[in-house]
Amino acid sequence: MSQNAFERYAPFIQEYIYQKNWTDLREVQVEACNEILDTDDHVIIASGTASGKTEAAFFPILTTLYNQPSNSVGVMYIGPLKALINDQFERLSELLEESYIPVWPWHGDISQSIKKRALKEAKGILQITPESLEALLMRHPGDAKRLFSDLRFVVIDEIHAFMGTDRGLQVLCLLSRLEKITDCYPRRIGLSATLNDYEPAQHFLASGTRRGVKVVGIKRHARTISLCVESFQLPKEPLKAENIVKEYNEFLYQNSHKKKCLIFTNSRGGAEKVITDLKNIAYARQETDVFFVHHGSISAALRREAETALRDAEGATVTAATLTLELGIDIGDLDSTIQIGAPYSCSSFVQRLGRSGRRTGKSQMLFVNIFEESDKNLFERLPWELLRAIAIIQLYLEERWVEPFYMKEKPFSLVAHQTLSVLMSYGELSPPELARNVLLLPAFRNSISQDEYREILQYMLENDYLQKVENGGIIVGIKGERIVNHYSFYAVFQDEQVFHVHSQEGEIGTLDNCPAIGEAFVLAGNMWRVLELDENRKIIYVRSIKNSRIPIWNGSGGHIHTKVVHRIRRILTENVRYSYLSPNASEVLEEARKTAKNSGMLENNVIPYSANSFYLCPWVGSKEMKTIKRLLSYGLKDFLQIYSVSGGSHYLQITSGLSVVEVVNKLHELSVDCDNDNMVLTEKQAPKIDKYDGMVPDNLLRKAFLHNELNVESAVKILREL
Repeated sequence: MSQNAFERYAPFIQEYIYQKNWTDLREVQVEACNEILDTDDHVIIASGTASGKTEAAFFPILTTLYNQPSNSVGVMYIGPLKALINDQFERLSELLEESYIPVWPWHGDISQSIKKRALKEAKGILQITPESLEALLMRHPGDAKRLFSDLRFVVIDEIHAFMGTDRGLQVLCLLSRLEKITDCYPRRIGLSATLNDYEPAQHFLASGTRRGVKVVGIKRHARTISLCVESFQLPKEPLKAENIVKEYNEFLYQNSHKKKCLIFTNSRGGAEKVITDLKNIAYARQETDVFFVHHGSISAALRREAETALRDAEGATVTAATLTLELGIDIGDLDSTIQIGAPYSCSSFVQRLGRSGRRTGKSQMLFVNIFEESDKNLFERLPWELLRAIAIIQLYLEERWVEPFYMKEKPFSLVAHQTLSVLMSYGELSPPELARNVLLLPAFRNSISQDEYREILQYMLENDYLQKVENGGIIVGIKGERIVNHYSFYAVFQDEQVFHVHSQEGEIGTLDNCPAIGEAFVLAGNMWRVLELDENRKIIYVRSIKNSRIPIWNGSGGHIHTKVVHRIRRILTENVRYSYLSPNASEVLEEARKTAKNSGMLENNVIPYSANSFYLCPWVGSKEMKTIKRLLSYGLKDFLQIYSVSGGSHYLQITSGLSVVEVVNKLHELSVDCDNDNMVLTEKQAPKIDKYDGMVPDNLLRKAFLHNELNVESAVKILREL
């Protein structure tokens, strides 16, 4: 046992460690103990899944509270998911049994009676989501002041899930507003398993404060990794293709049905389909149905059922999930994870890999890819998902690299949201007071100018989101009240229009689109037919049936970083055999290398296929590719005499009035004003991307699209160098 750290812990923590029969503390726990107890800095605890991060943070934090009790809630834990808060509540409740330090969960599913008790006692640990904290500060600032008047620590779990998102900026706004209300400046502790570049995380955690940030847990802990990539090639002939699909499903079944196994897919429809196929095999073989589905459109009760089965059930349990099970909910010790296709990012891969081997230290992941043969064009003949899987694996094995995070340059939607929220807290503010309360928030201090904010306020006043009273003060207007009075206001991520699906047993989940009466579909791994619709309440009543289709949910694919695409290109050029590839996958890769080499796409970004038409493959990520496509479709259309631009994620198909050589020569001399939104948008376009863009004037929406969604400077550089 690491005596120095152990001896510093409060007696109830020492007793807890004895009861758990621990013989030693993890290195990260010792490091965190020293930084939290001996400094006044913020601390990032960056360590792998199941490495003891939660204990590393809470053992010294709770020791501090035990030795110097707080006069209010002493610790606020912010979690990205209600399920994660519920999971941590159970873990902390066991730890705190003998401490007399209470722990309170606080989110939308928690009863008012528990919240009233938490308000009355105002002690211990409060576990909360950003949305519930928003509601508390907005509706009950007096309660927030009393609850947190002596707040010592803010713990932000899964900090990487917040960084680079509006929700993360919202958290920074809320912490800054809380400090102003309470005149209390707690230390911040960030937890993550997937950080690689610590500087952005340090900057994020310290935003709006004057404390430094220490990072602990940087050293890599020994972990055995077992990887395998299998690929199935789907021929064009229907009968042969049907046999390969059957072989693919049998392979998945054999590798999962006798295990504690988590199958990751990149879409909700993909999760439903794989479980439906596996259930059908089990039914045909008269074997036990051990299959569950877990994604954002499944009801909370059914998601909990899947989590409980993985964690507690004896024997095999197989659950197909999207990113909902990426984060650190305790689902026990899995035998393996399976990834259908490839994740979009290294960050996702690291999270998903860490879900298995939590207790044994051996993580296993099987990638299974199905590649459909195509004679459409040379780019469509490449197995992009297989290539992305290899690229992501190699970047992790070679560099432990994960994608960096970027703060949004022009978060206008969030400015409008926080304007309404701040006004609801104060009731009324003069224009200068309102500007100070909003523009000085850390999310906006260096990104939104006074002139831009003045434009937003003017627009919100003109459209009744805000209202000016006789003395010149500003209050929430009629349209603004309708927005803030809806429960969805507290969340800054985009809502989907949903229809709730109910059977006799209760709610099953939600659909984006309303099916017709009599229509059939799959949800939560089971098949249903629509019996009745209540369109006003958006409820679909169903009964169970045998066969039906998989529904399609809205939602775009993930973003792919340029470094991943560069690694794909290198995979196609290097003569390396990767030990984790199956013979089938190796064969598909070798065929792809031949196709790429013979086509010339590895040496040339521009490949002509007629006098005035060519393919453009710049080998860049999705953000840069999206920007290039928009530049060629709008700002450069006349300059290059372009008739059409089409294509996929990795290439564009372009037809021009100029020869290919003339196009490339003109691009070499390209000069573009990177701040001119007319280069990427038509005159009338003002894309509404973020949730509260409706409260932002069109000219600022265009600016937001240019700076948040695209990278014109990088795209122009790429085009010049073709």
